[in-house]
Amino acid sequence: MLAAGNAFTQPRAPFARIQYPLEPAAGEVVVKVAGCGLCHTDVSFYFGDVAPRAALPLVLGHEISGTVVEAGQAMQALLGARVVVPAVMPCGDCAHCRAGFENTCTRQFMPGNDGHGGFATHVKVPGRYLATLPQDLRGYTLPELSVIADAVTTPYQSVMRSGLRQGDVAIVVGAGGIGTYAVQIAAAIGAHVLAIDIDDARLARLADLGACATYNSRGQDLKTARAGVRKLVSSRGWPDFAWKIFEMSGAAQGQELAYGLIPPSGTLAVVGFTMARLELRLSNLMALDATCFGNWGCAPAHYAQAIQLVLDGRVNLKPFIQTYPLSQIQQLFEQAHQGVLSRRAILLPDTQETP
Repeated sequence: MLAAGNAFTQPRAPFARIQYPLEPAAGEVVVKVAGCGLCHTDVSFYFGDVAPRAALPLVLGHEISGTVVEAGQAMQALLGARVVVPAVMPCGDCAHCRAGFENTCTRQFMPGNDGHGGFATHVKVPGRYLATLPQDLRGYTLPELSVIADAVTTPYQSVMRSGLRQGDVAIVVGAGGIGTYAVQIAAAIGAHVLAIDIDDARLARLADLGACATYNSRGQDLKTARAGVRKLVSSRGWPDFAWKIFEMSGAAQGQELAYGLIPPSGTLAVVGFTMARLELRLSNLMALDATCFGNWGCAPAHYAQAIQLVLDGRVNLKPFIQTYPLSQIQQLFEQAHQGVLSRRAILLPDTQETP
């Protein structure tokens, strides 16, 4: 089988159209791509902020949904299945995986990073951890569910790792691509959710999707923003300790604020990514008996629960996604880099492009 994709040949160079053969090994499958979400990580690869692990040229894209159309000998049972492809797939057999640290598997496969990804007609991936979908997609199309692969599952794992419980205070810093889903996931658990951003429009759309309160920190220094947030939490009668803070902005100012908000017994999850350096007093963690952890992707074991949250309507994708033909990939990457896309773009292979 031949795949047709839009390859990343060197930083900032126009995407180039390529074709390449896909022959699945025993444990691999070929997925006919229905849709592939455009993530900040893809943008970072393309504009040279971060180098992908595979050699160029490389087809980017790791938020993939589609249908299994070819399968290796060990994966024949998956033929015809509609699936979400986990953005990070561990090998399942190395020392990291056996010890329960799948996210740092040294042989993990991430489409669009370790090999060709989903901005193509087809993609070849390991079949072991594919998340299969039910017949009834509850009003969603198969392409729309592609963003579960990272934008939903990554914050889902962060929330689970934080130990968030009903009645806890959850503070989401950054109401963009992944923050919108973190808010909804935390709300589904029954937490008091505060969303922080610098864009009123982003915050407003979360009012009906689980955010009990919002705070715009635009133009505020750390001291002012911290005081404003603490005053808001106090006015609600929420606990002033053990907050679960989720840094989703991927911006230096957001990370500084998230760290500065840590209360006694608090937990900070760093999920957004930036190359910026921050000056922090790490001893705050000791003095506050606090916890800070980073989150890379999501273990495949969480996918079924995350998918169910979407299909049950407790996490709503619709207000935050928009589909486009794959032929618009160049302009969409430029717009994403400029920060002018108000919704997460999902790229659909054009019918005429399918080999």
